[in-house]
Amino acid sequence: MYDYACSIREEGKFLLCSRWSRVKFLYIVTRYVPFLLFAAHLYLNFVPDETSDTCQFVNNICSAFGLISIVCSECFFILRTYVLWNSNNIVLAAMLSTFAAVIVWSTVIVFSATATASFETSSVSGITGCYLSSGSVRFFVPFLLLFGFELVLISLTLTCAVRNWRTTHIGLYVVLLKHNVLYYVCGLFFSTINVLTPLLLNYAYNGFQDFQIIIHVILATRMHLHLWHANRNRNADAFNAFTLPRVAPASHTEAS
Repeated sequence: MYDYACSIREEGKFLLCSRWSRVKFLYIVTRYVPFLLFAAHLYLNFVPDETSDTCQFVNNICSAFGLISIVCSECFFILRTYVLWNSNNIVLAAMLSTFAAVIVWSTVIVFSATATASFETSSVSGITGCYLSSGSVRFFVPFLLLFGFELVLISLTLTCAVRNWRTTHIGLYVVLLKHNVLYYVCGLFFSTINVLTPLLLNYAYNGFQDFQIIIHVILATRMHLHLWHANRNRNADAFNAFTLPRVAPASHTEAS
């Protein structure tokens, strides 16, 4: 909530002044789905007199909102990496196919693990909500897959940076590089924590999972806002899904 309050002015300008595009739609979904995740968690934790089946159903809704948030956040940086590689369709196809495999396997693992998880409601008077009495170590696998995917993306970003660091001095291009590296470093750090936590601790200690989701959302949307405002100051609101490739190095545009 603090981040939303701090960025309300910049976000208002972006929502009101930018043209509608797929990237803007992606931004809105990424930015506001966490509110649905938060509402579902409140229901899960505070609504009394729930059955185990209801608890499992609401927990699945939380998992779905979490997956949507992570997928949308990563899509921003797939697009950014695509731009850094001068809209190379082979790189895009490789990233999308890998990401699709990560999504499918993560979805299967998350929902199959929660299907066998045991939920309980508190027997203590005045204590409401649903609680996991047992979990599965398989919950670390989606974060391991995410870790591997972000290693691929940061490798592509660094490869592009090494190739162009002497010849490219475009401001937006440099911003893209810095944003990508920061995002991947944070993602790798939190993915490591979420891989180790289910292995070393009981699944009930899963607060880092939602925390990583929120951090991904904040970084992805904040960085997009910064990039949009930087480009708007430079070129009067010309940044959208179709103008992104213009920040790619000129030398590679000619080479392609």
